[in-house]
Amino acid sequence: MGPIASATDERVAWWAAFAHRDFRRFQAARVLAVLGIQMQGVAIGWQVYAMTGRPIDLAWVGLAQFIPAACLTLVTGHAADRFDRRRILTACLAAMAFLAVVLRELARSGHPHPRSIFAVLVGIGVARAFMGPANQSLLPNLVPVKDFPNAVAWGSSSWQAATVFGPTLGGVLFAATGGAQAVYLATAACLITAALFVTAIRPTSRAVRRATSSLRSVLDGVRYVWRNQVVLGAISLDLFAVLLGGATALLPAFARDVLRSGPWALGALRSAPAVGAAVAGVLLAVRPIQRRAGAKMLAGVAAFGVATIAFGLARSFGLALASLVLAGAADMVSVVVRSALVQLATPDEMRGRVSAVNMVFVGASNELGEFESGLTAQWLGVVPAIIVGGFGTLVVVVVWLWRFPALGRVDRLTEGGHRA
Repeated sequence: MGPIASATDERVAWWAAFAHRDFRRFQAARVLAVLGIQMQGVAIGWQVYAMTGRPIDLAWVGLAQFIPAACLTLVTGHAADRFDRRRILTACLAAMAFLAVVLRELARSGHPHPRSIFAVLVGIGVARAFMGPANQSLLPNLVPVKDFPNAVAWGSSSWQAATVFGPTLGGVLFAATGGAQAVYLATAACLITAALFVTAIRPTSRAVRRATSSLRSVLDGVRYVWRNQVVLGAISLDLFAVLLGGATALLPAFARDVLRSGPWALGALRSAPAVGAAVAGVLLAVRPIQRRAGAKMLAGVAAFGVATIAFGLARSFGLALASLVLAGAADMVSVVVRSALVQLATPDEMRGRVSAVNMVFVGASNELGEFESGLTAQWLGVVPAIIVGGFGTLVVVVVWLWRFPALGRVDRLTEGGHRA
């Protein structure tokens, strides 16, 4: 009787987070939002490049959405801790749906000026800046602490799945309708539906002290991150590892100049890390990390660096694809552990402010990482830049083992951050 009960418990554990109604609604909203945002990203990129023919304008597309997050970090995190996070999410999703309709009207006008599109993107960046901390800090209130790592794993894997399918759906819809208008309308529909799911969420009420409106309170999130070695080590590790090891920006040049392949290869290479991450996320949900979480996070980052080096050395499409899949899977281990550590090691009344700091670190690693990759490739060449970046990631892991020993000693992913 004992073994049968244990086996049943183990079978149930892999979907534990989905046993909670609010988590299911939250996940549905998140997947729809990511699908819409990814579809919209394809349409915007294609539309802007078709109008200007200048690759630099594609960089402005990303920066226009990142700059608001960087400038509003303290405000957005404070808002998530002071006000109803569910209402913030609803308002942001509704605002982004409205801006998608604005993009549709601009596309419908025939020849919009790129500056008008960039202006809308700044508005989208503002909405996403407020949405991010509220989104991250709401999740711990939807499931019990014991199910939180499972919720993070499923959340990360579903996000990656939406990241894989979103651009494909956007591209197909763009090609089928001959323009961006239908894509923007589909994006608006996804975001409005996501907002409706969020309004149906009833998060667990916890007796916490809400942040007061003062400069000291606004800066508390930065102070907390700076003083907490586990949290600071976790989010800064991601920043510098991806800043040095990320090769996404160089994929077009690698596909064309190294693999001598066409756009189809580029599409497959861009999807490969997300495929690896999605599979790893599901595996982590089925078999969650039980012990030595910090060490496994560091090992995942090291594996990401090794996979990046293998990708730089690849001269066949199959090996390059496999290397990127492995890089995505290794990165997912780091993402799941970091997300759980940051949320569970932070008091609920400060999660919004800490999440805002975390999101700036993550955004900076992606945006500045692309800039660093392009600059290094300009100096050294595409292949050396990728290989040097991979070795740089390995150096970061060694330095962080020395600089943040408490991070490597983190044992279980539980509230309070128990150590070995």
